[in-house]
Amino acid sequence: MMSDSPRILIVDDTPANIRLLADFLREDYQLSVATNGADALIRAQEDHPDLVLLDIMMPEMDGYEVLDRLKSSPLTAGIPVIFVTAMSEVQDEQKGLDLGAVDYIAKPFHPGLVKARVRNHLDLKRHRDHLEDIVQQRTYELAQTKKVTVECLAGLAETRDPETGGHIRRTQNYVRCLAQRLSEDSAYSDYLTSETVDMLYRSAPLHDVGKVGVPDGILLKPGKLTEEEFEVMKRHAIYGREALRAAEKRLGTSSFLRFGAEIAYTHHECWDGSGYPQGLAGEDIPLSGRLMAVADVYDALISQRVYKSPFEHSKAVRIILEGMGSHFDPAFEGPFRELSETFRAIAMNNADSDAEREALRR
Repeated sequence: MMSDSPRILIVDDTPANIRLLADFLREDYQLSVATNGADALIRAQEDHPDLVLLDIMMPEMDGYEVLDRLKSSPLTAGIPVIFVTAMSEVQDEQKGLDLGAVDYIAKPFHPGLVKARVRNHLDLKRHRDHLEDIVQQRTYELAQTKKVTVECLAGLAETRDPETGGHIRRTQNYVRCLAQRLSEDSAYSDYLTSETVDMLYRSAPLHDVGKVGVPDGILLKPGKLTEEEFEVMKRHAIYGREALRAAEKRLGTSSFLRFGAEIAYTHHECWDGSGYPQGLAGEDIPLSGRLMAVADVYDALISQRVYKSPFEHSKAVRIILEGMGSHFDPAFEGPFRELSETFRAIAMNNADSDAEREALRR
């Protein structure tokens, strides 16, 4: 018998039955034994068998209760269980199958039948485990595809505006920490699930992807934009939404790009309706856009640009707080105050220059 042979747990309160089953199976499998229900549960947790042969009629804890407990634990729920039973108990097969047993073997045992049923159910388990491995691998590959897609799209925008290298990393982390904090409040907890928070984090880098459609003369202009130039610049929110929505239609409405399109289109909207491109106000602005607005403005303030020096962290915080109720959702005031030092740490860890680091210390 090889050390990597399947493991079988035999559970029976009658030693003669255990010896008989062991004689049938020991040549091909690794065996462990329990003589009562309590020991069976411990063995199953510790040994992680590939199959359990379980007697029904046992004192204190019968086979039905053992099976029910095995199926109730995440560690043992996936182990196939075959009941071994006297012929007079065949009428209870339905109860066992309803609880999750995969098969019955009747006493007295027939060696060929025992071996065949054990082999068949181990084969089924092996195929099921293989399918689960494939699903996990495909899930991982899909997650990596999403990540790479976002990074490539965000990187495309970054190549047009090279001064914003750390901006993408910083803003997505601001969004995540603020969303996580809001998820603790009852007003947001149902919406901001861990999955949604992660999607916001993954999608935040797409907020400025529409800048690829802005002419270089405007996007890279070192000085202040004219009114006409600013009108052109504002269209990046529309370009980003249109590009991401087109991709989303190809992937389906549940696509992770939905948040990206939402963020790209609404992160310049203001709580009081003075923003762009639609002039949305209050809760008409999607939560994703409201979160991104705080992240984007704070980062713009503490970042160095050819036309400005980085603001001190304390000044940036003061400006954000002064904007609560006009630029930003006033419900964010308390959470932002609590997280201001976390924002500083994120910015410090991803700063693009010594000047930014120095300003962040103040």
